[in-house]
Amino acid sequence: LTFDCGYPYEDCVPRMLDTLKEKGAPGTFFCTMQYINEAPDMVKRMIDEGHIVGNHTVNHPSDCAALDTKTMLSEVKGVHDKLLSDFDYNACYFRFPGGTYSEKMLKSVANTGYRIIFWSLAHYDWDPEDQPGVQTAFDTVTSRLHPGAVILLHTSAPDNVAMLGDFIDHARSQGYEFYSLDNYKHWN
Repeated sequence: LTFDCGYPYEDCVPRMLDTLKEKGAPGTFFCTMQYINEAPDMVKRMIDEGHIVGNHTVNHPSDCAALDTKTMLSEVKGVHDKLLSDFDYNACYFRFPGGTYSEKMLKSVANTGYRIIFWSLAHYDWDPEDQPGVQTAFDTVTSRLHPGAVILLHTSAPDNVAMLGDFIDHARSQGYEFYSLDNYKHWN
């Protein structure tokens, strides 16, 4: 389970963390600088509860493929340094905003030592004001579930909060297990 945290929205993250704790499921939260600055208590809670905090850039650029290398590396370094200085946390996973990248950016970020994480399962959930509905979100995500899935959910989506526990239960009833990225069994 991976979550993109662009900015705090209502009480979505605390409720997601409550569900993950209740279900004993690990998560990775890819945080932007805005999220880290506005919700440091939630970032601390993620770390304290054993979840991974990943790097999702300073400004969440809409097209990382169009950035020059210096700007891209500054986006990565800013979040990395903030996590290190404020939380003594050394992030090692990175996600490109929107999944946009170029081969040059991919290589540049990988050369910093980050492991780049994409996803294999997602749904339309990033706009908190345009949610598909809890049942539709659940149906979409469960219908796309597959072995080795890296699931992307946005923390700004109230529908994700509402369906997360049922999704975890459903996936487990189908024989799926949830792993931390540190223990992911499908690395090449």
